[in-house]
This record gives sequence, structure tokens and C-alpha cells, in this order.
Amino acid sequence: MKVLGMLRADPSSEAGQPPTKDQMERMGAFLEEVTNAGVILSGDGLRPTKYGKRVSLKDGKFSVVDGPFTESKELVASYALLQVDSMEEAEKWTRRFLEVFGQGQCELRPIIEASDFPSDVFTAEEQAREAKTRAQMEKNARHR
Repeated sequence: MKVLGMLRADPSSEAGQPPTKDQMERMGAFLEEVTNAGVILSGDGLRPTKYGKRVSLKDGKFSVVDGPFTESKELVASYALLQVDSMEEAEKWTRRFLEVFGQGQCELRPIIEASDFPSDVFTAEEQAREAKTRAQMEKNARHR
């Protein structure tokens, strides 16, 4: 199963404070470990919300709000996409991450998979179209 791990933002991440040399070294070693274990598919830190935008559509009308955003408990500082056998395994790796990181709170969310949909909703034709689209996404990621 795929699981998205999201590290909650805190005042230092929202201020754009870079990690220390020691933190970079510890995180580098952890990323090497989790990569060699075949668990992490991708992950990155996010810039502070002052660089972000929220785009909404309600009643047919779009609105755009520029950051920064004030609801700090709802903000995300980084993410990791994990490939694991269970939520328990995702939790194990997240605990390791937080130990290395030194503090924080992560939310873990399973990714919806094709098998989660009934076949009359996600037909063979739609599955084929999605497979083609995902192949193009991978190609785009390599070339941009």
C-alpha cells in the first residue's frame, strides 16, 4: 500500500529556517536507510506558506488567497510517499523519521488504489487510460 506522510509545520519551518549541518547529516543517513529498504518513493520539504496560494472553487466562482496562512496546526512542512505493507509499517518508519528529526507531528494517510473502487465505477477502459496517464506523469517527472 502507498501512504502519504505529512510533517506538520512549526514556527521554524514557517520562518524558512534551514536545518543545521547535523540535522542534514542525520536526515541524509535516514533517507539512505529508508530508500535502501525500498520504502520511500518520494519526498520533499515545502517552502513556507508565504510563498503559497490557496485556490478554491465555490458556486462556480474561483478565489485565490495568497499565503502566508495562519492556521499553523493545519500546515504541512514536508511530505513523504511510502510503499509499505501496512499502516503499522508506515507508523514504524514515521517514528524513526521523528526520532531522527528530533520533534514534530506527522499525519499518515493511505492512498486510494484502483482496487478500492468497484469495477463498474473504475472500468477497464478507465484503468487503461489512467495507466497511460501515469506513465506520462513519470516521463514528465524525469524530464522537467
